Order: sequence, then C-alpha cells, then structure tokens
Amino acid sequence: MKEKKAVITIALIVINIAVFAVETIAGGSENTQVALKFGVAYAPLVFSGEYYRLFTAMFLHFGAFHLLANMVSLGVLGPAVEKLFGKIRFLIIYLIGGIAGNVLSMYMDVWLDRNALSAGASGAIFALFGAYLVMALSKKFSGLSVPRVLIAIVISLVPGFEMQSINMTAHLGGLIGGFIVSLILLPTVVKPRRWK
Repeated sequence: MKEKKAVITIALIVINIAVFAVETIAGGSENTQVALKFGVAYAPLVFSGEYYRLFTAMFLHFGAFHLLANMVSLGVLGPAVEKLFGKIRFLIIYLIGGIAGNVLSMYMDVWLDRNALSAGASGAIFALFGAYLVMALSKKFSGLSVPRVLIAIVISLVPGFEMQSINMTAHLGGLIGGFIVSLILLPTVVKPRRWK
C-alpha cells in the first residue's frame, strides 16, 4: 500500500514561501513597514485589538535564512506528526501551538517593556516538538524514546540562548501549547501506531 503524502505539511510550506514572495515584492521581508502591514506580531497593536496578528505572524519571516531554517524544520518534523495524529489534528496542534507561542511572547514583551516585532513559524514548529514528546510518552506509539526527543528539543533551543534575535519565549510557548493540545487530542487517536 502506497504511503500517503504529508499534504498539510507541504501546504504549510508552500503558503509560507508564497507569503514570503509577496512580502519581498511589496518591499522586502525585513522592512518594518512591510512586516507591520502584513500582520507581524507587535504587542502595542495586538493589545489594542489587532488579535489577528497572533495568527498572521506565523506565516511571516524576516529574511530568506529565517524562512529556510523554519521550512527545513517543518519539513523534517511535520510529516511524522501529521501521519501519526492525522491531518486535522496535526493542523490543530500546529496552529494552536503557534498562537500559544505568540501569546506568551506578547505578554513577555509587555512584562519586560520591550516592543519588538515578532514573526516566524518557529512557535508552531516547537508545538510539533511538544507533539513528539506526547507521542514518546504515550503507549499508543512505539519506537520513539523520550530521551531522544528531549535531546532534540534542547539542541533546538540552544541557538536561542546565543542569538538575541531568536524569540525564545515564542519557542517555549509553542512547545508548551503543542504538548497540551497533543495531550488533549491523544485519546482521539484510536489506532496504535508504530514509529518508523
């Protein structure tokens, strides 16, 4: 039997690349005005009622390297979570985890009195790490070890401690959000599955 393609993962990658192309045409993905126009997360605007930015920011990136790093990570992590949880559950984990990352990031910005522009898919991608952790802890999935998942998470978090431009709060918020959502959705995954 032919294995199904990870269509949601592929669609998300295509959407991110398409949005980046439009940003570039509109004046550049690293242009502040373009970023604000397209819906980057910015605490003063979010808390003034522009809550949609918590969603749109997930599809915006600052520069080609930012986009490339996130899309490679999504391409590596996405297919397995999509296969094991199913397409709809995968999308729920991805989107809610990404929003959770942006929410935590905005509250941290207010608490620290720093109003930085925030964008990128990394909060949603860290939500997939949260899903991997749930999968590793669950008896419904076999062949995925908790220590390996934790090591992968720590390695992925390390650059955030070295580079101030990386939004560690969004990463942690996405990780926590993805873990909680995956835990809630886990009972709906009825068939035991094997990690390959």
